[in-house]
Amino acid sequence: MKFKRILAAVLSCALVATSLMAVTGCDSTNSGDGKKEDGTYTVGICQYVQHPALDTATAGFKRALTEKLGDKVKFDEQNASADSTTCTTIINQFVSSNVDLIMANATPAVQTAVSGTPEIPILGTSVTEYGIALGIDNFTGKTGINVSGTSDLAPLDQQAAMFPELLPDAKKIGIVYCSNEANSKYQAEVITKELAKLGVEATDYSFSDSNDISQVVTKACSESDALYIPTDNACASNAELIDSVADKPIIAGEEGICKGCGIAALSISYDKIGYLTGLMAYDILVNGKDPAEMEIQADLEPTYVYSPAHCEKYNVTVSEKYVAVEG
Repeated sequence: MKFKRILAAVLSCALVATSLMAVTGCDSTNSGDGKKEDGTYTVGICQYVQHPALDTATAGFKRALTEKLGDKVKFDEQNASADSTTCTTIINQFVSSNVDLIMANATPAVQTAVSGTPEIPILGTSVTEYGIALGIDNFTGKTGINVSGTSDLAPLDQQAAMFPELLPDAKKIGIVYCSNEANSKYQAEVITKELAKLGVEATDYSFSDSNDISQVVTKACSESDALYIPTDNACASNAELIDSVADKPIIAGEEGICKGCGIAALSISYDKIGYLTGLMAYDILVNGKDPAEMEIQADLEPTYVYSPAHCEKYNVTVSEKYVAVEG
């Protein structure tokens, strides 16, 4: 009888263990070196909003991981359409599905992902400054938590220098951006200081709702000689609208906005930072790297670009260092 009781207990434990293995999916757990036992991975992609820069970064990310893993990686790609509630729902779905990694494209997506899980590795892209985005004081390049990624920040001092170079008569610059985007405000603050060094005055014209863009841009144009638009998602999504109401030349923070409404930009490559993010994902998934200890990466070779149509409209001539981009 004693033996039967022991045997029953052992069988009971075995059944419990089997059930747990089925629930947790033990056939796809990570081994000590980061590799999964079945060699497949599911990556959740949350892109905050659709516009050319973010689309390009997502495509670069997927290309890098597919080159590395082939059909061993599956993407669950979703777009939040610039809605914070939708963004939260997407991240919660990824957490419930226990994806192997979350790629969050744009600052609001990264912020939501960090709030949603302290465990699943998160990689951001198209984020200007991670210290600002995540509220990390004295940020040194590593977050210390389950997130790393790539930055889309181009040198703001060099962007400021484009105004006296291309628009020497412009002494009052209006900076247009969405006040809900912390990194846009950061760029506005920095470039204002850089413009001041050049003897150029800058004034902020921010909006909190995309419905106010036309009014804000119209006011900025009426009070400024030229405009500056940083790497701002709301502006990027509404570049054509801005172009339809603006009557002053615009220098942009990135190529997509330049194509839509600007004369020129010093722009990083969103394809490149997306691709770099994909390589970082491979290191996390396959090589077991810890995102907390991974340095934020960036495109260190931004390109001067210009829009021929907008330069012609405002009679602006650019030097040979500028590469033409068409809207």
